[in-house]
Amino acid sequence: MEIGFLQAVALGALCNALVCLAVWLSYSARSVTDKVVAVLFPITAFVAMGFEHSVANMYFLAMGVLLRDHGSTELWDQTGAAPGDFPDLSWSDALLANLLPVTIGNVIGGSVMVGLVYWAVYLRPRR
Repeated sequence: MEIGFLQAVALGALCNALVCLAVWLSYSARSVTDKVVAVLFPITAFVAMGFEHSVANMYFLAMGVLLRDHGSTELWDQTGAAPGDFPDLSWSDALLANLLPVTIGNVIGGSVMVGLVYWAVYLRPRR
């Protein structure tokens, strides 16, 4: 929630490039085990590097807002935190400050970065 707009776009673009790589690798697999192994490393990489994916954020941000607004006192006692510790976590911030730029980045990463590479490698007209 605290990253800037351009940083969120960049993290979204890099994330979706890895997600597209995972999908592309899964097409080369023959069995379900092959598909799982093929997607494991690109997806693990985007999570480990802290990249942003809009679909994953739709769950995590919504769950964070709901827990902040409706979490039980036992939850807050166990975590040692309080709802007031998260002032930037709101529906408007989740939508405008995170999901909007991350979705733009995901579109750029999937369609522009990966799409242009596919076009250049496979579909470009020959001379």
